[in-house]
Amino acid sequence: MMSATHTVLLLPGWLDSGPGHWQTLWEAEHGFVRVQQHDWVWPRRGDWMARLEETVLSTPGPVLLAAHSLGCHLVAAWAAHSAHRDRVQAALLVAPPDMDRSDLPPQLVAWPPVPRAPLLFPALVVGSDDDPFSSMAATERLAHDWGATLWRLGRAGHVNADSSLGNWPEGLARLRALATCPP
Repeated sequence: MMSATHTVLLLPGWLDSGPGHWQTLWEAEHGFVRVQQHDWVWPRRGDWMARLEETVLSTPGPVLLAAHSLGCHLVAAWAAHSAHRDRVQAALLVAPPDMDRSDLPPQLVAWPPVPRAPLLFPALVVGSDDDPFSSMAATERLAHDWGATLWRLGRAGHVNADSSLGNWPEGLARLRALATCPP
């Protein structure tokens, strides 16, 4: 939980978030709720959206979303279709991959096209100058299309366990700031 009035839902990307990932550390340290998907290896966008919808509806009070990688595209796809997006107070969208790349893994080719409509809730897109899965230009376009603010981390790779962020206190501070945004 972020506070007594918010539940933080963690939305990992493809293959889930491992033991040293900031999402896993936040779950352990703060009791945030990881949205468990049925298939982390061959993700189906509709299945992932349905699971997010179920979780949002079963969570009391407003939610904050903390998404990583493919989880960011899950948020955009879900927000474009859900009648319950008003339950989301804000979203932290970290390292969204460029889904328009020609070298997408076969497990992800069914995810495009990327919904590019504004999210209709406050959002912060976090990008890295040396993310192997997206250029900063592609990340900037997503932030713009989604109506989100962009936070450039500099050289932080894919902003995952390999980035040596630990429990990433700066990210948690930004999530807490999002929690104060008016609904």
